[in-house]
Amino acid sequence: MTQAFQTFDVKGGPQWGRDHLPKLRAVLKEAGLDGFFIPHEDEYNNEYLPQNTERLSWATGFTGSAGAALVLIDRAVMFVDGRYTLQSRAQTDLTLFDQTDLSTEAQRAWIIEHVSAGQKIGYDPKLHSPDALAALQSAVDMAGAELVALKQNPIDAAWDNRPEAPMGDVVVQDLDKAGEAHSDKRARLGEALGKDKLDAAIVTDPASVAWLFNIRGGDVKCSPLPLSAAILNKDGTASLFINTAKLSDGVREHLGNQVEVREEHELANGLASLGGKSVSVDPAKSSAWVFDQLTLAGATIKRAMDVVALPKACKNPVEIEGSRQAHIRDGAAIATFLHWLDTQAQSGQEDEITAAMKLEEIRRANSADLRDISFETISGYGPNGAHPHYRVNSDSNLKLAQGSLYLVDSGGQYPDGTTDITRVVPIGAPSDEMRRHFTLVLKGMITMTVVRFPEGTTGTHLDVLARHALWQAGYDYAHGTGHGVGSYLGVHEGPQRIAKAPNSIALRPGMIVSNEPGYYKADHYGIRIENLQVVTAPADIPGGDIPMLGFESVTMAPIHRELIDPQYLTDAELNWLNAYHGEVFTKIADLVSDEVKTWLETACAPITRG
Repeated sequence: MTQAFQTFDVKGGPQWGRDHLPKLRAVLKEAGLDGFFIPHEDEYNNEYLPQNTERLSWATGFTGSAGAALVLIDRAVMFVDGRYTLQSRAQTDLTLFDQTDLSTEAQRAWIIEHVSAGQKIGYDPKLHSPDALAALQSAVDMAGAELVALKQNPIDAAWDNRPEAPMGDVVVQDLDKAGEAHSDKRARLGEALGKDKLDAAIVTDPASVAWLFNIRGGDVKCSPLPLSAAILNKDGTASLFINTAKLSDGVREHLGNQVEVREEHELANGLASLGGKSVSVDPAKSSAWVFDQLTLAGATIKRAMDVVALPKACKNPVEIEGSRQAHIRDGAAIATFLHWLDTQAQSGQEDEITAAMKLEEIRRANSADLRDISFETISGYGPNGAHPHYRVNSDSNLKLAQGSLYLVDSGGQYPDGTTDITRVVPIGAPSDEMRRHFTLVLKGMITMTVVRFPEGTTGTHLDVLARHALWQAGYDYAHGTGHGVGSYLGVHEGPQRIAKAPNSIALRPGMIVSNEPGYYKADHYGIRIENLQVVTAPADIPGGDIPMLGFESVTMAPIHRELIDPQYLTDAELNWLNAYHGEVFTKIADLVSDEVKTWLETACAPITRG
C-alpha cells in the first residue's frame, strides 16, 4: 500500500507538557510575565495548521482542532469544547493542567478565580480575533490583572528545533478552472469598495487570497493554500504579501503589474501606508494585530465581512462544471471503495485505519490529478461512528466486525473541485432498527435535496427540513446540516451555512453546500448521509407566483440499499432515490472496473416496496 496522505499515530501527549512547560515558563519569567494565553489559531486563522504554528499542541500535548490554554507560573488550564473533553484528558498531564470548557463564560470564571490582581498575562495579538481578545481582556480586567501584547510569541522563543515555515510552491489556477481572470475579479470587487466609499480592503484569509489572484499553494494540509495576505484597492490594484521565494517567474507574470508583490513580513508597512484611508476589515478573519496596526496608522476602519467571501462562495459556471466533473471522478473512486467494503471488508480482518488508507489508495489510483484529501478522513466503526467528529488513531482503532455499521466521511482535492461525501455501510446484516434509523436520516437528506425556496432564504430557514422526520420519531443530531465548500479550496467555506444557529447570509445561485443529516446512537453506531449540492438559478414552477431557487446534487455515489427500508419512504422520496441512483450509474459506470460495474448495477438498481 502506498504512503497515505494522513497518519494515524497520535502525536503530542502528556510528555509534551511535562517537557515543554518548564521551557515556556523560563521565557515568561525572563520577560517579566506571570502567564501566557495560547489559542489554537495561527496567524492566518487556518483550519489546519502548519507544523511550525502548532503552538497549543507543543505546550500542552493536546492535538485537537479546537481549544486554548492559559499557562501561569504555578499552574495551567486547558479549555476545550465538548468534542475533545476525553481527548484532552488523555493527551495532557492532569497534574499540570486543569480542564474546563472552551466557552467564554468558563474561561472568564477560571481566570477570575486563579489569576491574581497585579499579574501580567501575555498574549500574541496576531493569534486573536478582536472579539476573542475583548472577551479575554474583560476577564483579565475582572481579575485585576494586566493583559500585555507581545511582539514575539514566547513559545517561538522556547521551542527547540521548531519546524521551518512551509514553503509550498505557488501555482496558477488557470482560467479554464477559475472561470474569471483575476484582473476582472479585482476590478469588480474594487468597484464595489468605491461604491461603499471605501479606499481599500484587507484580505488575510489565505483561501480568499488564493481565489482573488487565481493562485493555489501547498502550505497547509488538506487545503491548497499559500500563506499570504493582501490589500485590495478601490481601483482594482492590489498588494500581495507572501514569501516571494514561493513565486516562479510564471506566477509573477500571471499576477501582472497591477499586483505589487511584497514579502510576507512587510504587511505591517502595508497597513501603515493606509493612514487617512477608509478600510474594510473582517473581524472574524483578521487578527487584533491587523486592527491595532490600522488604528496606529490613523486609518478609518469599517468592520465588515471579508469582501472576497461572498463572491468566492457564488461559483461561476466554470467552477460549477469543474465541481460536477471532480465529483464524477471521485464518485468512481467511492464506488470502488464501497464495493471493497461490501466484499473484502466483510471478512472482519479490516479495521478503521486500513479502511481509511484503502480509500486514499483508491482515490490516488483512480485519478492522477488528486492533489490531497480535503480533510482528515472520519473512519468510524460501531461506537466510534457515534462520535460525529471522530478521528481514528492507533489507540482507538476498531476492527470492522460483523454486526454494526461503518461510517466514512471523506473528500478529495482536485484542481477543478473539492469533494466531501459521507456514506454508511453495514458490516454483516443490518438490524431493523439500523434500517429504520438510516431511512429516517435519508428522508431528511432527500427533503433537503428537492426543496424549492424563494430568494432571500437562509440555511437557518431550511435546516428544520432535514430534521423533520427525525424529530417526529423523537431523534435529532447535534451538528449543522450543511456547510459551504470551496472550488479547489477549503472544504469548509462560508459565509453560508445550513444549521439551527442563526445565519443572515441568503443562499444564492452558485453556492455549493453540503447536505448531511445524521443520527448517532451512543455506544452503538453512527449514521450520516452526505451529498454536496449547488444552489440553482431561479426557475418558474408551473402554477407558481414567483421563481424559486433549488439544489442540484453533484455528489455521485450510491446510497447503501440494504440500509433502506422503503416502508418509511413516500412515493416521491422513492422516485427521487431511484432517479438519483440511475444518474449515478450513468455517470460513473464506465469509470470503474468490470467487477465494480457489475456490483454498481445492483447497488443502483431501482428499489421497490415489495
